Amino acid sequence: MTNAIGIALTGLNSASLRLNASASNIANVSTTGSLTDTAHAPYTPITTQSTALGAIGGVHTDFIAQEPAFTPAYDPDSPFTDENGMIGVPNINLAEEIVNIKLAALSYKANLSTIKVAGELFDELLDTFRGT
Repeated sequence: MTNAIGIALTGLNSASLRLNASASNIANVSTTGSLTDTAHAPYTPITTQSTALGAIGGVHTDFIAQEPAFTPAYDPDSPFTDENGMIGVPNINLAEEIVNIKLAALSYKANLSTIKVAGELFDELLDTFRGT
């Protein structure tokens, strides 16, 4: 049962990281920058990548940069514009970010349910040993 709880905790961590990535992307959706000057580059969107932990179960999740990070856009009034009036705009799809937030919430609920059920099973096992 403790293995089930440990696995669910890694799922909770993964859901939290997914939520953090989407929140960061949404907050920086309009953080534009230069296409040529790396010191003033646009925001690089992030996503998460999960890998299975093998025999012990669960997942390990890391932030990774989204590719392509930005797209060119025409904005001749921006301080980051190049000679053609182009700037870099983060490659963020708001609809995709909302879906990621919903998926993180569902994953969080599922993993919390797993922990709750594991606790209930543990309580029943203890009651069996106590003879109640």
